[in-house]
Amino acid sequence: MSNYFGEIFGGFQSLLVGLGITIKAFFDPVVTLQYPHESLKMTPRFRGHIELVGDDETGESKCIVCGMCQRNCPTGCITMAGEKPEGAKKKVLTSYVLNFTTCSLCGICVESCKFGAIAFSKDYNLASTNKNDFIFDLKKRLGEKS
Repeated sequence: MSNYFGEIFGGFQSLLVGLGITIKAFFDPVVTLQYPHESLKMTPRFRGHIELVGDDETGESKCIVCGMCQRNCPTGCITMAGEKPEGAKKKVLTSYVLNFTTCSLCGICVESCKFGAIAFSKDYNLASTNKNDFIFDLKKRLGEKS
């Protein structure tokens, strides 16, 4: 019989401990944001998808189409193309496409670019139900920024 009352006392004690934790958490400040109306402030070191960096003077991409980012990408999510205009000394970027659905955000492409032509963007609120919305034409996006 004493074991029966011991179990009741132990259960009542654990109930009070649980209620104490709940009451303490109830009066703590709220850390949840009301998402559509409020958004987080991103840190300066946030790494979003990659983007092309434009030249300050011309507004065109700094990319010289060496292909190092494409070769070093472990997931193969970068596709680029360029052509050498007649009489020019270097290639000109014609297409730079990022398939963000397969990108692992490892950063090897940014590290391997010796010319500083690609960097991480600050886009963090990407959401869609369509897979094609995450295939970015980065050359076109650079033109829209200018």
